[in-house]
Amino acid sequence: MRSFALVAVAVIAGAALSLQAAQSAAPAKDDPILGTWQLNVAKSNYYPGPGPTSETRTYKRGPNGVEGTIERRFANGRSQRIEYVAEYDREYPVSGTEEYDHILLKRIDEHTAQAVLSHAGRVYGVARRVIAPTGASMTITLNRESSTGPNVLNRAVYERVIP
Repeated sequence: MRSFALVAVAVIAGAALSLQAAQSAAPAKDDPILGTWQLNVAKSNYYPGPGPTSETRTYKRGPNGVEGTIERRFANGRSQRIEYVAEYDREYPVSGTEEYDHILLKRIDEHTAQAVLSHAGRVYGVARRVIAPTGASMTITLNRESSTGPNVLNRAVYERVIP
């Protein structure tokens, strides 16, 4: 009887761990943003410009949400490494850029999301991300109103490098 109880406990514990693993793995499998994306400079446009000469975005599922890393290089030699960990519908801190310090993600549908970028509590800009139904490309459009110069309208096109 004692060995039956130990086997039953082991089976229940194993089932609970399997269920937990399946639940934590499900969002990663279903979120088309996950993977590595490379900027296609030729298909992108930046107004007023100039845009980056290269950019790689990496998104992976971590224990506290989607971990985003953006690495950019510009023609003048400047580079940025922007990092954040976020889930949808809540504001999270961003590091690596002086332009904005928080991000608020909102899922529109399976392939579309919106990010409100803010600095010191004021909206910096709104980015809309659309992933192609095939999952092979992604377009991010950033709109930002400027009180000191022309409004910003960037359209960046990315190709999936690693799923």
